[in-house]
Amino acid sequence: MSRIDYSVWDHIEVSDDEDDTHPNIDTPSLFRWRHQARVERMEDFNKRGEEMNKTLRECRRKVAEAQKKVQELSISKSDDAKAELIKAQAEEKKLKKEEREWEKKVDEHNRDEKKMPWNVDTLSKDGFSKSIVNVIPDSSEETEEEKEKKHKTFVEKNEKQIKHFGMLRRWDDSQKYLSDNPHLVCEETANYLVIMCIDLEVEEKHALMEQVAHQTIVMQFILELAKSLKVDPRGCFRQFFAKIKTADQQYQDAFNDELESFKERVRGRAKIRIEKAMKEYEEEERQKRLGPGGLDPVDVYESLPAEMQKCFDDKDIGMLQEVISKMDPTEAKAHMKRCIESGLWVPNSKTDDGDEKEEDGTYEEVKQGEEETKKE
Repeated sequence: MSRIDYSVWDHIEVSDDEDDTHPNIDTPSLFRWRHQARVERMEDFNKRGEEMNKTLRECRRKVAEAQKKVQELSISKSDDAKAELIKAQAEEKKLKKEEREWEKKVDEHNRDEKKMPWNVDTLSKDGFSKSIVNVIPDSSEETEEEKEKKHKTFVEKNEKQIKHFGMLRRWDDSQKYLSDNPHLVCEETANYLVIMCIDLEVEEKHALMEQVAHQTIVMQFILELAKSLKVDPRGCFRQFFAKIKTADQQYQDAFNDELESFKERVRGRAKIRIEKAMKEYEEEERQKRLGPGGLDPVDVYESLPAEMQKCFDDKDIGMLQEVISKMDPTEAKAHMKRCIESGLWVPNSKTDDGDEKEEDGTYEEVKQGEEETKKE
């Protein structure tokens, strides 16, 4: 399984003809588009803050130089010095005003930073907890085959436990269960929960889907926290629960926003899967219906004139003979040929000379029956 980037879905948003149940779903892409936008906004915000602080420091340096110059000129008694002193005092006053303005801007920026909603990136900054342990060493990227095999093996061994975690509701219960089963804190669990959500939605078990979706986002937050801190997920999941259980409303809103977005994506994927299954079922049924000539009897029936459709509806050969007698022979022959190839009309007798003679014989059979009816 691919690494879970706070993103869950460029690859879970696989092409429509790919099976959602395939274990090699790259859940890392689940939140990428939102995460990237948030990262860019934070970088831009921090850059503006750095520029303002830099400008404020430069302004304070100029104020200090101006104050020093004023002090030096105040000692001199010459007329030139007095004129220079007046200019220096005016410059000092101007610079102090600029300093106050930049201090105000920096204070406003700092207040804005405190008001910013918490998210997995701000949650993951160093200093969140002192217990940063088990640093993950860089490792070579796994191949797709290795990921698939790893996922399959893990699920076969832990499927029951993963499902149990997916059904938990309380923060304390989730934390205790992961404490008792720390091996579940991994990408394979998150990936299985994503598939489980889609399966439940397809089965129209909407309430259960929403519950498992909540636990999916819990696992995603833990994994992203570990990734940001570069630690083993098993060593930092307690930090996540400590934070989420004491979080203010802004953090709760951020978590819920991610949850609602995920549930919408699950509903979309479930809808695509249902539509795909329906198309496959309809195609299977169509293949079963195909007649000896490879035509679909439903399509052929719908292409027939209404009068001929009624003959087949009523299973009335006499009526069919009458309808054919009124049609252009070439048109009648073409319709009968398609009826035979689709299985709508099964001749009573066949020749050994090929399809064309068989069709001619069938058409002649209907015509012959028509002529006999007229003689009577």
